[in-house]
Amino acid sequence: MTAVMPLLVGVLGAAIGSFLNVVIHRVPRGISVVTPLSACPHCAVPIRPGDNIPVMSWLLLRGRCRSCAAPIAPRYAIVELATALVFAGLAGLAAPGILTAASPAAAIAAGLELVALLWFAGIGIALTAIDLDTHRLPDRIVLPSYAVLAALLGAAALLTGAGEAAARAAAGAGILFAFYLALALISPRGMGMGDVKLAGVIGLMLGWAGWASLAVGALAAFLLGGLAAVVLVVARRARRTTGIPFGPWMLGGAWVGILLGEPIARGYLALFGLD
Repeated sequence: MTAVMPLLVGVLGAAIGSFLNVVIHRVPRGISVVTPLSACPHCAVPIRPGDNIPVMSWLLLRGRCRSCAAPIAPRYAIVELATALVFAGLAGLAAPGILTAASPAAAIAAGLELVALLWFAGIGIALTAIDLDTHRLPDRIVLPSYAVLAALLGAAALLTGAGEAAARAAAGAGILFAFYLALALISPRGMGMGDVKLAGVIGLMLGWAGWASLAVGALAAFLLGGLAAVVLVVARRARRTTGIPFGPWMLGGAWVGILLGEPIARGYLALFGLD
């Protein structure tokens, strides 16, 4: 069962990745993600159900529309595959805790925490692609995530009595939101309000994971973003004054904090004999 769970969640991830492609294309344009049905942007012919199988359809069609043979961007398959792999990986990490939980309440709570991580991963993939394309982090994705994640993690806390983790999550959201808001007020050209709103969502997840995760995740965003900027400047793909989307690095830093925050913090403290 420990091996089956990641496989099933990975298949679900591939299907969600297909939906994320719709979100990435339509949300920045203000189009409904429900209607109309997906169609080729070149010939407007609706995509057949058999041609809408995540990853496989793109490979079988050799990256071209069946109706007009126009090329289909590889990113569609990449998003689907990446979502599948991320979902499977998160399920693999969570499976032992869910399957060996001491009580049904603890198992449900662990499952809710996994769903929260999957939601965060899904919006992270969509927001990364959108921010790279448009330098925007749409409210239609970010703002509902506060309610969704608060509900999932709040329910998990109620089931297990993890009031401290819930309070830490709320504090993390407030701290990171306030920090990014201060940066945006000091340097409006360097930090947008989309980053500020996303910071609260990230702080919620990092705070739930722990104080060390919050500190490491917040710092990792600036380290990753700074490194990316240096690489782009050295490669002459950007100038010092070029605006570089920061959302992807905020999200990347968040995952560093969630997955590696505790060991990184312990290792850092050990260097100074403070462990």
